Amino acid sequence: MAAKSDGGGGGPAVLLESPEDGGGRREAGAEPPARRYRLRDGCWVFCALLVCFADGASDLWLAAHYYVRGQRWWFGLTLLFVLLPSLVVQMLSLRWFVYDFAASTKDSGGGTKDSGPRGCCRLCVWLLQGLIHLLQLGQVWRYLRTLYLGLQSRWQAEHRRRHFYWRMMFESADISMLRLLEAFLKSAPQLVLQLSIMVQQNSIEPLQGLSASASLVSLAWMIASYQKVLRDSREDKMPMSYKGAVVQILWHLFTIAARAIAFALFASVFQLYFGIFIVTHWCIMTFWIIQGETDFCMSKWEEIIYNMVVGIIYIFCWFNVKEGRSRYRMCIYYVITLSENAALTILWFLYYDRKTTSDFNALILVCVVSSSFALGIFFMFIYYCLLHPNGPIFSHRSVGCIFRQEPPRVPGSPVEAVTSPPRSLPRTTGGERDGAPGERDSCVPVFQVRPRAPPAPAARAPRTEGPVIRIDLPRKKYPAWDAHFIDRRLRKTILALEYASPTTPRLQYRTPGAPQEVLEYETTV
Repeated sequence: MAAKSDGGGGGPAVLLESPEDGGGRREAGAEPPARRYRLRDGCWVFCALLVCFADGASDLWLAAHYYVRGQRWWFGLTLLFVLLPSLVVQMLSLRWFVYDFAASTKDSGGGTKDSGPRGCCRLCVWLLQGLIHLLQLGQVWRYLRTLYLGLQSRWQAEHRRRHFYWRMMFESADISMLRLLEAFLKSAPQLVLQLSIMVQQNSIEPLQGLSASASLVSLAWMIASYQKVLRDSREDKMPMSYKGAVVQILWHLFTIAARAIAFALFASVFQLYFGIFIVTHWCIMTFWIIQGETDFCMSKWEEIIYNMVVGIIYIFCWFNVKEGRSRYRMCIYYVITLSENAALTILWFLYYDRKTTSDFNALILVCVVSSSFALGIFFMFIYYCLLHPNGPIFSHRSVGCIFRQEPPRVPGSPVEAVTSPPRSLPRTTGGERDGAPGERDSCVPVFQVRPRAPPAPAARAPRTEGPVIRIDLPRKKYPAWDAHFIDRRLRKTILALEYASPTTPRLQYRTPGAPQEVLEYETTV
């Protein structure tokens, strides 16, 4: 039997096949137990909710403080950097909800087990969601929903547990993307603004320090949280430990702090040239990303918009967005960042107002910029050398750790392995655990010497039971999400089948450059 997903034209074709229909089948043996939602996962989401609340509340409190003191210019800028990004993110969140809710209610009328909200209840849901997003609380609602779905995945029966865990991963992907966008549209400019005000006033008020600290923590937290959710959703990737996530937070916190302080120092003296510098840097970074031909979105224009947003992220920190060798790109980026920080700080030191800032305080600020950047690079080395999900990079075989050796491709190995987030999949081992260059989060694993040849894959028994969801798309490779995370029509089909099917469906992606019925992989959904 076959069933195509509905939606707009140009989308991927999704086919559901019975086992007797044939098609390429992945050999699968004994699978490890599925991931379970743990107490620490709920605590991590709750802490992320607190960071989100602290960031927004401290900015609003500071804006009210400026208004009461009659500093209308600072009040207007502070409030602008709160409301405008929040409106953009709320509109995107509401758009996603409208599509998901409309699709679920449409499917509920088609005879699925879940009857869905009807009549008055459906109207109440629409009104409630409209009110939540009007009050700029869409992210808070999504965090609470993620906690609810995670807890339900622990309390429900086995079949229902898998369904709720799947929905929790989809919700985690949504809130991570929304918060990452909000962090760099709101927290990053807010941080630079408040630091510039502190430098101009030559003093730090408690509310200014609180707002700047909350913005900095929000930025660092969301980058690490995004990378963690990204790895946790991919069964072909080792999950990131919470120790690794904390060290990643420290890495980005210190590098972004150095960058923001350098920006604030330069902007306090050269306001016009600072704006020219930011626009020029953003244009260069965006063009660089577009030239890299990323493959994240489903259409060309969405991909360009995505690249423009990533260009904003590149103003403050490194963010890997493309499959392939990226160690050179990472090194180039950090060299450029170090050069820019040094140039901006030196120019400020040469032209700052000696009447308001003493030479001793100026030297302290220069030392803070340099030491903060050095600490960030130090924590980056700690993460890649000790806490990376693929294991410690330093080993008794590695002497230099600067260059990596590529293992030869195993003859007859498949081009792509298809994965799906919430299900069990044999973990990568041996040479596969080191991954191809560029497959690590945030940047390529630098300083690693790989073994000369990966072990031969073990033979597995064929697996034929259950329906198959065939997606007429190549699998979206790391660091992007899989295709079913981006295209919400695929989500709808997968969730409907997962809920209604007595047996667990399996996913198939198209394998480019190979016979589809021979080299396609299947995996448990």
